[in-house]
Amino acid sequence: MESDSRSGGRGKGALEEVMRERIRVTIESIVDEELEAALGAAPSERVGLVRAGYRHGKRLRRLTTSLGATTIAMPRARIEDDDGRRREWHSRMIPRYQRRTERVDEAILGVYLSGTNTRRLRGALSPLLRGAPLSKDAVSRLVGRLREDFEAWAKRDLGELKIRYLFLDGWYPRVRIGKKRVRVPVLVTLGVCANGQRVVLDLRLAGGESEQAWLDAVRSLAARNLGAPILAVIDGNPGLAAALKVQWSKLAIQRCTNHSVPGRAHSKEVRSPLTGKTFEPVSLGQVVAA
Repeated sequence: MESDSRSGGRGKGALEEVMRERIRVTIESIVDEELEAALGAAPSERVGLVRAGYRHGKRLRRLTTSLGATTIAMPRARIEDDDGRRREWHSRMIPRYQRRTERVDEAILGVYLSGTNTRRLRGALSPLLRGAPLSKDAVSRLVGRLREDFEAWAKRDLGELKIRYLFLDGWYPRVRIGKKRVRVPVLVTLGVCANGQRVVLDLRLAGGESEQAWLDAVRSLAARNLGAPILAVIDGNPGLAAALKVQWSKLAIQRCTNHSVPGRAHSKEVRSPLTGKTFEPVSLGQVVAA
């Protein structure tokens, strides 16, 4: 079993061991400072009425960071609230039950979402986990949390972005469903703000690129206070064009160069409805790459 940051061994991972030891000391110092601020007093310091509680020992907790597992001594304390009630103090830097840093969780999710099962995931991330436990339930909880974050992102208000241009297209990534890898359609909407910033506005699974599917996507954007854009760049899908016109009847629509037929209108310059300047047509791929 791999040793954590409290082991004194020196070998192939000597540099990592020293770095983990320093990380352990740093984490403990940060948590101690957090507790000192909450109590209003350093250890053994008497400050009269300013003190808000008292320490009562420490407990060991194993925490997996981007340099592997380390065991830290988490201080314990009781805090007195304004109403005179005492409660157990909990760190905000390292919340209760947290066993991995966010960076480690992101690495786990990235490998899992690429199609790797839990058993292979542990093998792929073994240098990072260094013997730290990783169960199927832990991965499921991470995926569930990611789903909640995505749902919140998909419902966020878009009014402050001041979107001027839209790029809409269907994306067909391969995903694992059961024991098969299949392509599924994802409707993608990118936006360009008034200041030129590019933003991913919406991603949604759909049965296909039908007019109704795109209309649902467009109406969702409008319901989230997107406002009426000036120009939309699409792949020529008639259902998408119809959906855009249903929502914004005066919207200018431009054909994406990656989907245009050679020798057609894509070779001509386009005049921007926003600035009046002319520019070469661009594709969704060019915007994503930029």
